[in-house]
Order: sequence, then C-alpha cells, then structure tokens
Amino acid sequence: MRHVLEACAEAVEATGCGLSMVGASGTREPVLATGGPCEELEELQFTLGQGPAIDAAAGTGPVLVADLADREAVHRWPVFAPAAVRHGIRGLFALPVAAGGARVGVLDVYRDAPGDLGTKRLTTALAYADAVLILVLDERGEVAGGSARGGRDLLPERRAEVHQAAGMVSVQLGVGVGEALVRLRAYAYVHDRRLADVAADVVARRLRFVPEVYGTIDWEKGPGVTDPPPNGHQETEGEE
Repeated sequence: MRHVLEACAEAVEATGCGLSMVGASGTREPVLATGGPCEELEELQFTLGQGPAIDAAAGTGPVLVADLADREAVHRWPVFAPAAVRHGIRGLFALPVAAGGARVGVLDVYRDAPGDLGTKRLTTALAYADAVLILVLDERGEVAGGSARGGRDLLPERRAEVHQAAGMVSVQLGVGVGEALVRLRAYAYVHDRRLADVAADVVARRLRFVPEVYGTIDWEKGPGVTDPPPNGHQETEGEE
C-alpha cells in the first residue's frame, strides 16, 4: 500500500499522502502516511477529531482545501488548520475511498504550496483513491469472487486500544463512550502526545481519569489536570 501512496504523491506533485480507514464504529483511524509531516498531521486529525479527512469520512464527497491558511479553513478547523500551516502544509485534498455509498477510508493528498490541484491532477488522485479501494477490498477478501485471503487487517492493533481506553474512561468518569473519546483527545492534545500512546497508558493503568478532581491523575508521573475545576484552579493541600 505504501508504494501506491508514494506513486500518488509523485504523480500529482504533492508533498506526501496519508491513508485512513473507517473502523466498525464509524471513526476514521490513520493507517499509513508518506512524505514530510504527513504522518504527524494524519495523527493530529485523528486526535483532534477535526480536519478535511474527518469531514470527507463523514460527508458525501471529496473535501478540497486549496489553502489551509484561508479564513474559511481556519474557521472550519480552528485548531488543525493553523497547526498544518505551521508544519509547512498549505493544501490538503481529502478523497473518500468508497464502495458505493459506504465509506471505506480517506486518501489525503498534502501539498506545501497553496492552490488547487487542477483538473488533471485531481482526476489522477481520484484514480489512486480507486486503486486503494481495490487493494483494501482485496485485503478483506471481497475481490475476485469474494474468497477470503486470511490477510492482515489494515487497522493497526494499537487503534483497538483507543476504543478499549475510551470504554475504560467512560466507566471512570461515568460518561458515554463518545464523551470519553473527547476527553482522551483533549488530554493527548494538551500534553502534545499521540492519542494511541495516551490510550496505551490508560489500558496499562498508568493513567486514569478521576471526575471528582475535574481532571486526571497519571499514576507514573503524578497529578495532571486537563479540565479546570469550577473555581478555575486546582486546589492543593493546605488551600482554603
């Protein structure tokens, strides 16, 4: 699959490409990225739950952003867009990898200069998205007669930890799984960590979320608050 992404980037004169898959829960999960800061930005979209790929996974067509520094892009993705620009990415073109109406994944095309892809390059990128679809379906045993190949699951095992961690945080905080995932993402962003790494800490019980202190306690590194208490600060022992 990596060679397909590399070929796509070269064909459309892009900085790099990223591929994410839509899991059983409907969430978009990064799988692979090539070139420049693409891997970090794929992960950041997943962590924040915002970005062109998130919208493309949930929408009905491609999300084509000629300039992430544009006011409209910043308004639409207030955290992701400025972060992408800081990483040297100005254009991002999120192309659904779809079978009929079912979203299988999203192919992201990253460019370090603003501007549209143009008809020819966009057509080429869409052709690569179709090629990715064929490879994914073949991987799942849904091509050439549907015979299962017993192949690898394209979703990394570590992604399963994110959902397991969300379930654990849901119990710890007494909230729904969706809200628990938001808390995990917030913690990862505030602490400048990958969501998958935070999830691994939760599953390994190195990190737990405690509602009564309006934040979290890291069992290895000591207290750390992500959500401020009602009075705007974390009380410490001895405060009145």
